[in-house]
Amino acid sequence: MPRPGLEVADIFRDHGAAWRRANAGHVSIGQREGMSAIESCRTAALGGHVERCEDCAHTTIAYNSCRNRHCPKCQGGAARDWLAEREAELLPVGYFHIVFTLPAEIADIAYQNKAVIYDLLFKASAETMITIAADPKHLGARIGITSVLHTWGSAMTHHPHVHMIVPGGGLSPDGERWIACRPNFFLPVLVLSRLFRRLFLEKLAAAHAAGRLAFFGRHAQLADEAAFATFLTPLRKTRWFVYSKRPFAGPKAVLAYLSRYTHRVAISNRRLIAADESGVTFELKDYRIEGPGRYTTMTLATGEFIRRFLTHVLPKGLHRIRHYGLFANGSRAENIARARQLLLVPKPQSNSADVDTTDQSPIPAHPCPCCGGRMIIIETFANDSPPRYRPVAPTLAIRIDTS
Repeated sequence: MPRPGLEVADIFRDHGAAWRRANAGHVSIGQREGMSAIESCRTAALGGHVERCEDCAHTTIAYNSCRNRHCPKCQGGAARDWLAEREAELLPVGYFHIVFTLPAEIADIAYQNKAVIYDLLFKASAETMITIAADPKHLGARIGITSVLHTWGSAMTHHPHVHMIVPGGGLSPDGERWIACRPNFFLPVLVLSRLFRRLFLEKLAAAHAAGRLAFFGRHAQLADEAAFATFLTPLRKTRWFVYSKRPFAGPKAVLAYLSRYTHRVAISNRRLIAADESGVTFELKDYRIEGPGRYTTMTLATGEFIRRFLTHVLPKGLHRIRHYGLFANGSRAENIARARQLLLVPKPQSNSADVDTTDQSPIPAHPCPCCGGRMIIIETFANDSPPRYRPVAPTLAIRIDTS
């Protein structure tokens, strides 16, 4: 894949140092680490290796990746590895896409309490789904959920929400039957919305009472218990949005969706258009508009672009992909095996016997771009150390007929 003409790393390298100086004291350790990782990603600062084609001698230098989960360049490989594991777990049923969104008032205080409120968003939304699905009036089954946290809108504003991927059915309470949902309908979103609102606000009030929330600036008065209760009162009456999208067109569509969503960052490099003295221009999608008119562009001052990007750096240790119900890590394999048995799905075959382990040569995960031959690693070099070998053009192999 060709390198994008403009990358987030380019903007950070050109303007990051000045931005950090201008915002000294207001940048978290995690944000500083994220910026530094993105600036260094796939540069000599992180070291790398030299690859050479065995057939045409084409030689290239490959610098190491930072592997930071907020880096736009590093998420493709992580997504592929994660998806390979999920593919074997897919069931031959319809899958549904449910979105739980926090109101703007909660999103405001979530920015100051990311670890706590994002965790509550995960737990309240999962508990909502599991509770309503288990109700015999609705589905009466134990379901599995994969939840993915996103904290941004298309313009990189703070917009915390959870995307859920849920199979269209679940195991009966005794585990003896697979209970399928109705075609094109999973659970009523209005019922989900009301329970989600109640559960989240209960958990949020408990977190406040336990002293787990902090408030600064214009929200400082919310540290007072009475003021916080007053703040929550109107939120108990407004509608909280839970959105159920159309079911996916088969398991392959689920994988295609997950590949775009699970390891996404606030903005991808391909959305960047230009960066100059007027700011950073990028593509924007307005989800309120249908048709081609929803695609437009936005230009932000460079400092504001950096600020918005760093708004979505997650607290250290916070998992942005979680599994609940049948897919909870402790019992996922057993539950999936039982579901596959009830759905009469053959057990996946292991391909370990087909793997040739006789050749232990270090082989990159891609063929030669010139001739398709095998690329091998001929040198590795440490951080900030220049490689001994340099890239060379491919040589043409001339076959001489001596017969």
